[in-house]
Amino acid sequence: MNPNYLQTPLVYLKGVGPNRAETLKSELGMETFGDLLQLFPNRYLDKTQYYKINQLRDSGADVQITGKIIHLKTVEQKRGKRLVATFVDDTGQLDLVWFRSQKWIRENIKLNEFYVVFGRINKYSSSFSMPHPEMELLTEHQAGLKINMQPIYPSTEKLSNSGITNKVISKLIQQLFIETKADFEETFSKALLDELKLISKVDALLNIHFPKSQELLTKAQFRLKFEELFFVQLQLLNKKAIRKHKIKGLPFDQVGEYFNIFFKNHLPFELTNAQKRVIKEIRNDMGSSAQMNRLLQGDVGSGKTIVALMCMLLAIDNDYQACLMAPTEILAQQHYNGLKDLVQGMPIKIALLTGSTKKSERTFLHNQLENGNLNILVGTHAVLEDKVQFKNLGLAVIDEQHRFGVAQRSKLWHKNSIPPHILVMTATPIPRTLAMSLYGDLDISVIDELPPGRKSIKTVHRYDANRLKVFRFIKDEIKKGRQIYIVYPLIQESEALDYKDLMDGYESIAREFPLPDYQISIVHGKMKPRDKDYEMERFVRGETQIMVATTVIEVGVNVPNASVMIIESAERFGLSQLHQLRGRVGRGAEQSFCILMTSHKLSNDSKTRLETMVRTNDGFEIAEVDLKLRGPGDLMGTKQSGLLNLKIADIVKDNHILKSARYYAIQLLKADPKLELPQHQVIRKAYTNLVKDKAIWGYIS
Repeated sequence: MNPNYLQTPLVYLKGVGPNRAETLKSELGMETFGDLLQLFPNRYLDKTQYYKINQLRDSGADVQITGKIIHLKTVEQKRGKRLVATFVDDTGQLDLVWFRSQKWIRENIKLNEFYVVFGRINKYSSSFSMPHPEMELLTEHQAGLKINMQPIYPSTEKLSNSGITNKVISKLIQQLFIETKADFEETFSKALLDELKLISKVDALLNIHFPKSQELLTKAQFRLKFEELFFVQLQLLNKKAIRKHKIKGLPFDQVGEYFNIFFKNHLPFELTNAQKRVIKEIRNDMGSSAQMNRLLQGDVGSGKTIVALMCMLLAIDNDYQACLMAPTEILAQQHYNGLKDLVQGMPIKIALLTGSTKKSERTFLHNQLENGNLNILVGTHAVLEDKVQFKNLGLAVIDEQHRFGVAQRSKLWHKNSIPPHILVMTATPIPRTLAMSLYGDLDISVIDELPPGRKSIKTVHRYDANRLKVFRFIKDEIKKGRQIYIVYPLIQESEALDYKDLMDGYESIAREFPLPDYQISIVHGKMKPRDKDYEMERFVRGETQIMVATTVIEVGVNVPNASVMIIESAERFGLSQLHQLRGRVGRGAEQSFCILMTSHKLSNDSKTRLETMVRTNDGFEIAEVDLKLRGPGDLMGTKQSGLLNLKIADIVKDNHILKSARYYAIQLLKADPKLELPQHQVIRKAYTNLVKDKAIWGYIS
């Protein structure tokens, strides 16, 4: 069949019409035959069994019964009316009940004819009723396509109210199979079908919508999930290969004196094996003639900044400039201070550019950049402005990349005639499954060990009733000369409430830790940036012992002397946020502590999150649990951006299929990079159609 047939607008399918087409488009985003074909069921109801009325036992069961309607009546109730039909078989009777569409049902029901009814039963004392049953005349039921496992499709309230019920959608899909004669093109080569023992595309589509048995349904689901993930991986791997061949990079073939002098004389501590391995991976990338695009993952405190700096020194050794972009001014300032300290005594010029940089400083900065006097620029989004021009940008390091959009990142590419090497850093550990899908086109490096001398942070969960004991513990730590963070939630929707909680908390802490013995800083979103920075600075300098704050301190604040993190209402935070906050302590050589404070009322998910935090400090293990709890969309904040807009696969539950799909996609591209061999033409054709229709681009940011 011509695949373009699947691009036919839905309005041309018998039974749809303009109104239904409009509703299906607005509610489910379906516009074409192909969209309807790929509206896969959420679940299935087993319709293999027919019950007798005297076999009915409990409320809530979905059952199918054959019988006749012998009587119809309208019953008045407090609000409106209900229509009740007496339905009988040779063993007893039950009531069929409708609260809506009563006129249509009354006009269309045939008394004393055999029907097959299907629905959920309710039991009142000893009698049964079935609200809003699915009904079909027995003659039609026997003549129709036998559906033993009834598919339940995604729906919305508006669809149901418009009369587009599950049954209607099922009928439309049947109609689609009739009109297309189920002549759907195969998308896999015979070799792949044989090796993986996959059923054909036609059989898979038929059995996903109208499964003949549980076994065939399982085979259909596997085939379609594998196909979807296979083509996503093919797209990502192809994108990566094209970039490596087509986009020329700047070959950094010199490892010169900047890199070597820093390594010998300025390195503050011995590099971990993980840091050495990652630097080697990056050096290999930058030494080749292809542009580097690498994601550097490492837990909070694993030493990503040192790795980034050494890569920047490689750029400087090869007569290029480098820049480091951070999502907030506080973080940019911190990177700037950190880098300056590390290269102190070396002839390297570093500057900071943020939204707050004064105009006179900017002009000077722009000149220094353009004439090549400036080696490293650290900044926020301000770096992306058109006015910011480099003499020769060789390496761009992006910190916490998920805070920067695709368009913003591409601006960095155009700061040089040949695109600079790109190193993306994140302290948010990304589970391997997600990394394979979201960053399958990037090379990935992981720093998976902490620098020596770092003690593991001890994490405990305490209820509000233990608050006085916690206060005593804080006093003991302050006596030892340590500093304390106390963090309150900040959720956009309840900002006023959160602000009140913060202020109430601040007052009770101020009573417990009075002046002049104790000094307290407070930082929250309603403060002016100037005041926020002033309070932060006091804490950094050690003038205050306690910092009471909302989550503004989540990213990048570095106070080695702070050894206790108390998280109030910890049940209201996500796992990755809890882990990020915990990473603010444990930066010095002393033992650090994280105390999770909660009320006694906890949901199961909250309990899982807290138990995970107490059990492990491993960011990757935490990310895996988070992925299972929240799903991929929420985890990456990508629900809105449609980043994993998969039709049938689920990268968490179908992790094993994803790995297999990626393996076979890699093997295919190794054997036939351009898909030119005759046996791969079906795959090439399917791939080309997907890319052409841009369907696959919906999967990938």
